[in-house]
Amino acid sequence: MSAALFFTRPRVVFLCASLCCLLWGSAYPAIKTGYLLLAIARDDVASQLVFAGYRFMGAGGLLLGFAALSGKSLGGFTPRQLGQLLVLGVGQTTLQYVFFYIGLAHTTGVKASILNAVGAFFSVVLAHWLHANDRLSVRKIIGCLIGFAGVVTVNLGGTLGLEFSWLGEGFIILAALVLSSASIYGRRVSQGMDSVVMTGYQLALGGAVLWALGCGFGGTVRALTLESGALLAYLAALSAIAFALWGVLLKYNKVSKVTIYNFLIPIFGAGLSALFLGESLWAWKNLAALALVSLGIWWVTQPGKERLPG
Repeated sequence: MSAALFFTRPRVVFLCASLCCLLWGSAYPAIKTGYLLLAIARDDVASQLVFAGYRFMGAGGLLLGFAALSGKSLGGFTPRQLGQLLVLGVGQTTLQYVFFYIGLAHTTGVKASILNAVGAFFSVVLAHWLHANDRLSVRKIIGCLIGFAGVVTVNLGGTLGLEFSWLGEGFIILAALVLSSASIYGRRVSQGMDSVVMTGYQLALGGAVLWALGCGFGGTVRALTLESGALLAYLAALSAIAFALWGVLLKYNKVSKVTIYNFLIPIFGAGLSALFLGESLWAWKNLAALALVSLGIWWVTQPGKERLPG
């Protein structure tokens, strides 16, 4: 059976896409557990960046190794392509994860997994302005409004005030915005090079910049043990596996057929954070927000032809 035939089977798409979302969702409790195992304080930004740098250099190395074993060329880039890879690495990996790792240190894994899902809605809005064939529709607007209602809900505090900090929840939302913007740029760059090779270099370069920034500001990872080392290896592997598998699914299927499963990421992230970190999931605002965000993602990825005029 050919790869194209295998990876277009509905059951295979469901299982592979669900696995990717499970892996990405598991990163939330894994990173917070890593902070504990490596004795990285919530205000030790430099060490958080070193931690992130090791993860993404490892993930990039794994992807490039997979590409090489698959017979793909790892070189032969033009100066323009090298510049694109550097921009993509700094944007999609370095800048995004500066916000993400700092934000995750200042909020819970449950809230972060819900808030980070707004990237799907940012992508819908940005695509309207950047792609003539991907315009906003009534359906997409409704989906975005449902999703953003979930963001407001999860930040509700006592007497319906807001529990929101820029270093925590604010940075998680900024990370989602950066990822959405960089992903659109990455989609354009991938038209001229292999997507697995591009992602491998993007992760490795972005990770190297994260590591250099962290070390430059005095960050370090001193408490590396067998347990914390295994966790770091898992974080690198999950990124490599999920990105590679997701890329294969997108290669052989319509984008909407794959991205519809994005609603599973906040569900897995919130559930695993509650399970492994002992965080509260059953509070009404968390459950309501999770339902709203997941429904919003599902809604905006549904096929539909209605478009706004203009």
